[in-house]
Amino acid sequence: MPAALVTGSSRGIGRAIALRFARDGYDVAVNFHTNADAAADVAESIRDAGREATVVGADVSDPDAAARLVTATEEAFGGLDHVVNNAGIDQHVYTEDLSPADFDHVMDVNVNGAFNVTKAALSRLEDSDDDPSVTNVSSILAYTGAPVECHYASSKGALVSLTKSHAGDFAPNVRVNAVAPGHVETDMTADRSAAEKREERAEIPLGRFGRPAEIADAVAYLRDATFVTGETLNVNGGELMR
Repeated sequence: MPAALVTGSSRGIGRAIALRFARDGYDVAVNFHTNADAAADVAESIRDAGREATVVGADVSDPDAAARLVTATEEAFGGLDHVVNNAGIDQHVYTEDLSPADFDHVMDVNVNGAFNVTKAALSRLEDSDDDPSVTNVSSILAYTGAPVECHYASSKGALVSLTKSHAGDFAPNVRVNAVAPGHVETDMTADRSAAEKREERAEIPLGRFGRPAEIADAVAYLRDATFVTGETLNVNGGELMR
């Protein structure tokens, strides 16, 4: 059966992507860094959907850990067909208060993590008969920037460039695309005040935040769109039009 690896899939968008893959008939490797219990819950939901699941703790910013994650996925399922690089961290800090170490840490997880996992998975993906793909989860902030999270926005912009570069490198054997969510209601955005949320919603033509399942829909499209590579699909309720 086809198999997928979704990094950072114990919660939020990653969880929704993992469950969507399971509903679409994929066995799924659920990756986490800190929350083993949440990852186990996702795996249980995948099994309830009739698919196999394995849970692998790994810090994808560590190349060795990323390689172990890919190996564990292949050992669990006998192969690997699709990778979704969703693992990421965010931090609200103005540049004048931002330390070089914090900047590097966000880049290590958000960009180097995607590179590490993709590099480790490439030879396995090339052996797949399921039109293999890599999907990177970027952000609307790759295009708009953000005054209190320049390191996060920079990392998501780098993912767009990494996507194009890898798409060229790996063609025609492995397709590589990205999805760039706008404001999505997850626990990563739960710290916003009511006033902040009202201001953010006012910038979205559809008048609401996105849902994790809607981002998973976009990832599923890119997985199945066999003539699409090197593209970033923006999913933001029209916010980027403004």
